Amino acid sequence: MSRQEIRFAGFGGQGLLLAGILLGKTAALYAGKQAAQTQSYGTEARGGASQCNVVIDDQEITNVGVVNPDVFVVMSQEAYDKLIGDVKEEGLVFYDSDLVKIKEKPKLRQVPIPSTSAAKDLGKQMVANVVMLGAMVEGTKVIEAELIKACLKESVPPGTEQLNLKAFDLGRSLYKP
Repeated sequence: MSRQEIRFAGFGGQGLLLAGILLGKTAALYAGKQAAQTQSYGTEARGGASQCNVVIDDQEITNVGVVNPDVFVVMSQEAYDKLIGDVKEEGLVFYDSDLVKIKEKPKLRQVPIPSTSAAKDLGKQMVANVVMLGAMVEGTKVIEAELIKACLKESVPPGTEQLNLKAFDLGRSLYKP
């Protein structure tokens, strides 16, 4: 696998940092890859803009920066409007179709995932991030889904493992090639 750069963006409190940490942790500890994760927030953590960048590679990562991500997972209109122009040509965009209205971008593949409503259907809107992670993993195959699930079980708060696994699998099923 060549270097993959993935950006998660939305507003603070959506759990996008956790999604990025899960992806990077799985890559490094379960898949034998090199991984780096960075994050940034707006002026306030909850409700302000936030983004999390993950780099995955088979080779040593000497530059953790993500300028033009291959994959963009976005869960707020503000983040979409601000960051869509950074996505690499021929890049893949997974967007929460409950929260984001896209613009026509012929050189990008934009995939709608109704993650907020899907999470509500599971009974907890807070797992919308895991729904998005499932869709992204299914759509990119960047990491084997079963490895993410193993990491997920060990990384989420005790008592929420089954809910998060359901959310992840639901996200995988929502991805349509």
